[in-house]
Amino acid sequence: QVQLVESGGGLVQPGGSLRLSCAASGFNFSRIGMSWYRQAPGKERELVASITSTGGSTNYADSVKGRFTISRDNVKKMVYLEMNSLKPDDTAVYYCRFSVYWGQGTQVTVSS
Repeated sequence: QVQLVESGGGLVQPGGSLRLSCAASGFNFSRIGMSWYRQAPGKERELVASITSTGGSTNYADSVKGRFTISRDNVKKMVYLEMNSLKPDDTAVYYCRFSVYWGQGTQVTVSS
């Protein structure tokens, strides 16, 4: 069955960095575009970044452009989200997603 398992979240100070990982299994990963979403307390879930199946094209929310980088490794069946210059507004649960499938999420907290 399809599984998406996120990891790498945690507590970081403003200006810090984190790298999130999503391990995928149960589907033909190398043919599927992938996305990262996030949901902050009291807010709707929003798209953060997406990447095509080959990794040749990426897309970012305006709020993270220039700070976050999405990438993938089709051999390892992994998707990554490198997050730099983190701000308190980046605090949220981050989810890996494709189609109707979501991971369980990983908490990112940006606070001093």
